[in-house]
Amino acid sequence: MLSFAGDLPNICSLAGLLCAVLGIYYAILGNFPVALIGVLWAVLFDWADGIIARQMTGRTDHQRAFGGQFDSLIDIVSFGVFPAIFLLSYGQFSPWFLPGAFLLVATSAIRLSYFNIFGLIDNKTYMGLALDNNVIILAFVFLFEGFIKHTVFSIILYALLMSLLVFNVAPIRTPKFAGKWFYVLMGYTLVLTVIYGWMQWNRV
Repeated sequence: MLSFAGDLPNICSLAGLLCAVLGIYYAILGNFPVALIGVLWAVLFDWADGIIARQMTGRTDHQRAFGGQFDSLIDIVSFGVFPAIFLLSYGQFSPWFLPGAFLLVATSAIRLSYFNIFGLIDNKTYMGLALDNNVIILAFVFLFEGFIKHTVFSIILYALLMSLLVFNVAPIRTPKFAGKWFYVLMGYTLVLTVIYGWMQWNRV
């Protein structure tokens, strides 16, 4: 089993998982800027592992199949469990936030199971909004958190994530971002890492 983990795309996936786990850890601690830095890098590694896998030659069918399942399971942690815990923590673990947290994890499991069976509509089109978009949007919206009262922003956050999960499973076509979009994501991740790092520095 462990031999599959040494496959280069899967090493990249594990790096993304580490970032997601760190994001979850800091979300629980209530350090939301650092948590968002972690999950943004998880998205970047998630995109990178697919790019690496497509460019590598000589991989066996078993390696490709394992990599696909491995990536999907890590996505549940990064884009299902992370936003659920982020929401719970920002809501100060109030039971009112539990239904939303459950729906986030359940929706990610449903969407990824569907994708594992049916895949893309075509090479450039998803059915429904891909899960990684949720945390990309979350990281942008959270930039405005300091300008709004905590109670009000918690409602905004709740509504935003519930709206996004509807799009995740909706029968709509959404584009698959690839190619040059990876560099756009890299720039976005670096810029927000600097911004949230600066915010964290000022908190300390």
